[in-house]
Amino acid sequence: FMGITKLFDGKKIYTIVPEDEEITVSALNEKDDSAITPSKMLTFFNKGYKFSMDIVQNVSGKKIQYIKLVPINSKDQRKEILLGNDTKTNNIYNVIEIGKKGTKTTLTVNSFKTNQALPKNQFTFAASKYPNYYINKLD
Repeated sequence: FMGITKLFDGKKIYTIVPEDEEITVSALNEKDDSAITPSKMLTFFNKGYKFSMDIVQNVSGKKIQYIKLVPINSKDQRKEILLGNDTKTNNIYNVIEIGKKGTKTTLTVNSFKTNQALPKNQFTFAASKYPNYYINKLD
């Protein structure tokens, strides 16, 4: 996302910022409902929101049906979330978060592959790959 890579090994999050040659290592806060992980991107909307069908748009030749999610918790800093679903494949195309102060964050799924064989160390962080990086361990 925006040149930053995040790895999650099930326990720690590794945020790799090539521009700054810095890596931040932190534990996942299970209670942070606003943190979007790959698995949460597919399930976060199951609770805590009122939802309704929104517009259908043609995006890059794909028919995208948006679902509007409004947080039930009034303290949530998000005004609404639009969940874009590709009507042909039924896969999530994007998630658009709109903050109460007007901020807008869009996460788009560029490719979606299922049942892929992955190397055992696919989500293992190797500091040796980043010899000149500063590693900031928060936990």
